[in-house]
Amino acid sequence: MDLKTLRKNAREKLQGYCRVCPICDGHVCAGEVPGMGGAGTGSAFMNNLAALAKYRLNMRTIHSVKIPDMSFDLWGEKLTMPVLIAPMTGTPYNMGGKMTEEKFITEIVEGSLLAGTISMTGDGADPVMYESGLQAGVAHPHKTIAIIKPRAQDEIIKCIRRAEAAKVLAIGMDIDGAGLITMALKGQPVSPKTVAEVKEIVAATKLPFILKGIMNAEEAQLAVKVKAAGIVVSNHGGRVLDFTPGTAEVLPGIVKQVRGKMKIFVDGGVRSGADVLKLLALGADAVLVGRPLVVGAFGNGREGVSFLLNKMKNELLQTMLLTGTASVKKVAKNILYSGAGENGHNRNRK
Repeated sequence: MDLKTLRKNAREKLQGYCRVCPICDGHVCAGEVPGMGGAGTGSAFMNNLAALAKYRLNMRTIHSVKIPDMSFDLWGEKLTMPVLIAPMTGTPYNMGGKMTEEKFITEIVEGSLLAGTISMTGDGADPVMYESGLQAGVAHPHKTIAIIKPRAQDEIIKCIRRAEAAKVLAIGMDIDGAGLITMALKGQPVSPKTVAEVKEIVAATKLPFILKGIMNAEEAQLAVKVKAAGIVVSNHGGRVLDFTPGTAEVLPGIVKQVRGKMKIFVDGGVRSGADVLKLLALGADAVLVGRPLVVGAFGNGREGVSFLLNKMKNELLQTMLLTGTASVKKVAKNILYSGAGENGHNRNRK
């Protein structure tokens, strides 16, 4: 399987829902929610990629780094890289239905494992979406992370218990799903949560709990206050609120406030191993990848997912070698080009 064939297969199966563009940046599919696009003008989706593109890399080749360490330890599980699969659901109305919900998430989970990492599994308007994610991970204890929509408190607790029974590694809530159009259309009540409500949810399990959808330092600090084990800096792929900034724009301010107090994940617009290293340099512990792996799953199942993840892994390795980065656990911010020399003076000044 090569990239061209993978994309051709995916384009045929996703016809009318995803064009499998050469650059997945949200321009063509703007406003297509349900679908694969961003909400409204699509600007929030586009801003994720634009924010990452603003950062450039300092190339360094005179150093001692020969074999970079890409391994990432997550709550007792050792991954081959700090890249996880983001939770994704809704194959009938977001992806065209050529693959069932059960088949899609099974290929996603198995593909992540083939590449030496793990997947988050999602939740949606149809109960089969959440259950399919749990069942896909049952054969692989501690290799998936179950993410729940911000439903009523009692419903979330029920979902937590089912996730615990499925022996997931961690549990989370994509709190930014409070505004999802698709949930509203299907009559599923979701809403924002108070600090007290979030605290009750986090305290309901002994497993690590992740709050997904944090876009400012104030709410990151609230996540620390309620004892969340991690956050995902995310605008839900630009699918819930138009005109939000890109995640790479808000990440540094969040890192400044909560780094070292919890795991910091980030998603939005990650398309290459270079993007991964940029976000690690900005302070993230790990990143999530979403839309590109839909193409992988529809293009060639688990092998397609693994193919794209391994491609990203190889890109990450090359980027680390060419920036002098020895380990993903300690990525220097100065690998990002600022236009100034090491001593702060502009070397290009006349």
